[in-house]
Amino acid sequence: PDPFDGQLAADPRALAHVHACLGCRLIEGGQVIGVLTADALDPGAFAGLEPRWLEALAALAGAALHTTALIETLERVAEHKGAVARELQRAAVRTQIVGDSPAARRLLQEIGIVAGSDLPVLITGETGTGKELVAGQIHAASSRRDEALIQINCAALPESIAESELFGHVAGAFTGATRDRRGKFELAHGATLFLDEVGELPLPLQPKLLRALQQGEVQRVGDDRAHRVDVRVIAATNRDLEREIAAGRFRADLYHRLAVYPLLVPPLRDRRDDIPVLAAHFLDESRRRLGLGPLRLSPEARALLVAGDWPGNVRELENVISRAVLRRSRNRPERGLLLLEPGDFGLNGPADAGFAGAAGSDDAPQRTPAADLGLRDRTREFQRREIERALGRNDGNWAAAARDLGVHRSNLHHLARRLGLKG
Repeated sequence: PDPFDGQLAADPRALAHVHACLGCRLIEGGQVIGVLTADALDPGAFAGLEPRWLEALAALAGAALHTTALIETLERVAEHKGAVARELQRAAVRTQIVGDSPAARRLLQEIGIVAGSDLPVLITGETGTGKELVAGQIHAASSRRDEALIQINCAALPESIAESELFGHVAGAFTGATRDRRGKFELAHGATLFLDEVGELPLPLQPKLLRALQQGEVQRVGDDRAHRVDVRVIAATNRDLEREIAAGRFRADLYHRLAVYPLLVPPLRDRRDDIPVLAAHFLDESRRRLGLGPLRLSPEARALLVAGDWPGNVRELENVISRAVLRRSRNRPERGLLLLEPGDFGLNGPADAGFAGAAGSDDAPQRTPAADLGLRDRTREFQRREIERALGRNDGNWAAAARDLGVHRSNLHHLARRLGLKG
């Protein structure tokens, strides 16, 4: 405020004491964005000022004012976007782990124990159990929750660029490296890095990952300098890493560094009590996605889902329900109640060999079970028959049979052992 404003407002005669003043516009880009004023009791205080000097001062002050306004605007936008991103991340994680079975409660309890620390976590479990969701839950409950969760899929990294993706590179390090680039470790500084499918990481790269974990340092490709990083690492794999170590495909020291706190995500068959809750959750997601009215499972459909072995676990359950809702909703009223029956879950093709509902499909191979067989035994018989057929079509090759059936090879081996097809 002008130092004389109060005096002038209280006593207009105080104007007699103001002996010198000046003012000039602050212009930026042809627009007046402010005014520079000065007052003095000495009548000659401003007599020596050159107009050009005053214009230059006004130009500098205008540019500074404009720059300050831009910075403040950018800071407000960045703060807003950051808050939105954090809220979206928290909202996404809140609905990830669904279930109240003893196995689910134990998993959530373990997450609560380890989340508050910065210890590395190794999440193991079969394909489709939701290991990435567990990683998100750990991050959301950690002290780094306001920072990003940086994710990288090690299985999707070609060996030729894996090192650059993880640790970055400098310009000229290799053909096509036209500028310096930070890797995922540097991007995750102060945050959490999630290494999905870490069991697929190329063996030559594992010592460098070990160094990053042990010393908190990374070295870009083509650079002699080491960069300090503060990163909390969470890794996940569906491989048996101890078996991979015995086969020479994974370093034992890296395994022990990653598995400071191991977490096993239970398969869906070990948490059958959660299947109705998960099914309801996926039905609600499908309803919102397709713009439908209420969706319900009949008691028979619910029993059918609970009886399945689900070799593809939660992901398979979600896919099966999504397909059933889509088929059921065709030519149906958009807002009317849709009741899903067992027949809605019967699909053609081998992709559903692990799905209990396929046994009740009109299109499934017909075989009348013995009168004393219950639903679960009939399901197991159907799965056993489909696996045998897939093996027959592929000359006993288990990997080819897994591709034929649309399931992961390790899940097929596990299911075959449960069904007595393998020792």
